[in-house]
This record gives sequence, structure tokens and C-alpha cells, in this order.
Amino acid sequence: MKHCLVVDDSEIIRKVARQLLKDMAFETSEAENGQEALERCNERMPDAILLDWHMPVMSGIEFLSSLRMQQNGDKPVVFYCTTENDAVDIARALAAGADEYILKPYDREAIRAKMAEMGMA
Repeated sequence: MKHCLVVDDSEIIRKVARQLLKDMAFETSEAENGQEALERCNERMPDAILLDWHMPVMSGIEFLSSLRMQQNGDKPVVFYCTTENDAVDIARALAAGADEYILKPYDREAIRAKMAEMGMA
């Protein structure tokens, strides 16, 4: 079973993502900021990460920079998750090491399609 880490400071967003991923047969874990996400990755490196960009303690971009420097940190497929379809922000996230992006609020078919596109479903 593939494992996906959901990183978002909103408990509601994490809950929605967790349910959608469960329906897609993913095991999930959660973190509410980048620092907590790094701790989760140190415990167990996920196959995929849904990553919010704007969070307290450690932002998504800071987390991603740290993750990609860790042993096996290049392995997870990282999806930059955003509420805005801003080409500049998306380009910045991809340049920082994100593999793909997903718009919020989450949509079951959009997540399924993006996961399949990246070989995760």
C-alpha cells in the first residue's frame, strides 16, 4: 500500500485529503507544518506528499528544500497544493523541487488523475 503524507495547517483540509486518499487505497499520515512533516519523513519516508505552501513554523518551500537534501528525500512525489491557479507560484514551486501541483479544494478526480500521471495510482 502506498503511503501519502498530507501537510497542511488546516485540519479540515487534512481530513478531506485523508478521506480521498483512503478511498484510493493510500495509507496516510499528517503534519500541520513543514517542521512536523520533516519529522514524519525521518520516521518513514512517504511515497507521495500533498504539500501546502503557506504554513506557520516552516513553510512548504523551506520543507521542500530540506526534504530534497535528506537521504531518500528525492524519492517522494511532491504535489504543491494551492488555492490559486497562479502560474508564477506554480513555476516557483516546481523550480523548488515539487513534482506537480493540485488545486484546492481537493477534487477526487483531480487527485486521482494527478496521482496516475505521476505513477502513483
